[in-house]
Amino acid sequence: MKLRRTHTCGELRESHIGQTVILNGWVNTYRNQGALVFIDVRDRYGITQVVFETDKPELVAAAGEMRSEWVIAIQGKVTARLTGTENKNLATGKVEIKAEALEILNRCPTPPFEVTAITKEEVRKKVEEDLASEELRLEYRYLDLRRSNLQRILILRHRMNKLIRDHLDKQGFLEVETPLLGKSTPEGARDYLVPSRVWPGSWYALPQSPQLYKQLLMVAGYDRYFQIARCLRDEDLRANRQPEFTQLDVEMSFVEMDDVFQVMEGLTADVFQQCVGVTIPLPLPRIKYADAMLKYGSDKPDLRYGLEIVDIGDIAVQTEFKVFRGALESGGKVRGINVKGAAEKFSRKGLTELEEVVKRFGAKGLANVKVEPEKFNSSIEKFLPVGVQQQLRQRMAAEPGDLLLFVADTEDVVCQSLGNLRTHLAAALQMVDVTKKDYKLAWVIDFPLFTWDAEEKRWAANHHPFTAPMDEDLAKLESDTGTVRAKAYDLVINGDECGGGSIRIHSPEVQSRVFSLLGMPPEQAKGRFGFLLDALKYGAPPHGGIALGLDRWTMMLAGTANIRDVIAFPKNQRARDLMTGAPATVDAKQLKELGLEGKGGS
Repeated sequence: MKLRRTHTCGELRESHIGQTVILNGWVNTYRNQGALVFIDVRDRYGITQVVFETDKPELVAAAGEMRSEWVIAIQGKVTARLTGTENKNLATGKVEIKAEALEILNRCPTPPFEVTAITKEEVRKKVEEDLASEELRLEYRYLDLRRSNLQRILILRHRMNKLIRDHLDKQGFLEVETPLLGKSTPEGARDYLVPSRVWPGSWYALPQSPQLYKQLLMVAGYDRYFQIARCLRDEDLRANRQPEFTQLDVEMSFVEMDDVFQVMEGLTADVFQQCVGVTIPLPLPRIKYADAMLKYGSDKPDLRYGLEIVDIGDIAVQTEFKVFRGALESGGKVRGINVKGAAEKFSRKGLTELEEVVKRFGAKGLANVKVEPEKFNSSIEKFLPVGVQQQLRQRMAAEPGDLLLFVADTEDVVCQSLGNLRTHLAAALQMVDVTKKDYKLAWVIDFPLFTWDAEEKRWAANHHPFTAPMDEDLAKLESDTGTVRAKAYDLVINGDECGGGSIRIHSPEVQSRVFSLLGMPPEQAKGRFGFLLDALKYGAPPHGGIALGLDRWTMMLAGTANIRDVIAFPKNQRARDLMTGAPATVDAKQLKELGLEGKGGS
């Protein structure tokens, strides 16, 4: 390589006019006008236009052969573009290079899809349908990653990670790496397992999180720990989930929830301010789990719009509507949503479609009422006495033109169906302007410590089995297990759980009680977690922490809804790497070394 770059393709400005420079990069676009050839040269920093003119006929001929994605080196003089030909969408749009030398570093066949870099303004205008299929782009991910939009996202991710490290360093935290090869402790998602060659028949597990190691670091006296940790879970995938992901893992000693909140709120405000220029008001609001489920039907509510759910059980019991009364008599709930000003926005067909939404989540139906000045317009109006209608108007702040929607069922079904209906309505009525940097954050607190596993007929940990119960609930741990609250908390942003944590159990006696309630007898608990129980005996301090999903954070900050956009080399929806072909079979020799002969080698 003779022509080594002196500047990047996004660096040149009017101040460089007259200088002789060398650029290295890829051919982004080319325009052959016979006597003149224009080439846009691209690298990850930007795009610069190069012009090949008639006074260099050999260069014009060579440039005329070039095609997209060829790798080239250009030497030339920086000149001002002719008046009227400037490109205001490019930082380099007022200058161009008059080519004096050309070196072709690598040719390229026609790419399987267009990878032309485009400006931020063009990204906004370009529709997703213009892109090649995701499967094809994942197969050629090294080409896909040349697109400027993905490059901007990965740069944003880099800046966020650096900011996190710098911020926590100033707060006295130490970054400590924990093992990737550990012990399988089945409790939650499925582990990825790795067979041991040295110990035939034994297996390592890849970490679902550094949970146990960070607790052991607290026992060891490292009172402020963090790690940008790689985690792996063998679970079903969706748009915002990958089998391998990255989380910011934080743990602190001698703390309670308020201490964790203070540290994480400061970090959160710093990230939003420095990465996207948004000021987050502090302190963040706190919502109790029970209130979140009542008002929003979800423990990760989207607070960017209203549509709060209202309980009307005490009013519904006064009606003659059998659906309402039947649900209440069987211990269920009757709740509704007031969709302000939407009475005329939903036809009969539209209301049927809304009913189908709630049915997908177990509801048997969806009662609807269109509010008129003097009466309710509804098929159930005849079951609602005038006094009941007046109470509903008051309870639900109903005005003429509003649409009231009701579900009557078990509490779980009511929460699930109305919570998802709320999200559906917000999208259908375009209640969120996705072009604005609108972020609503909150802590959700006071989660139940346990949930009942109906299939296995036992209590299960709502978060994980190392979460501490509220001090005031400790006495009823065994006697009234279902009402015990956890010292657990989630950080919710725009309807997504973007972080979760808890104050941990630091007492070996309490930890043993929790294991017992989870159906884990002492010998089993010792086999799985003996090292932790032993460590807790040796002076474990009160401690707690949190994990933030950095992939989801990047998604929000970048304005994308697809987690694969924020990961350099992601898996597809079936957990397959289309570029490398992983997972794949391995040689029989490798399997033999691991004592796994006949287990699927090639």
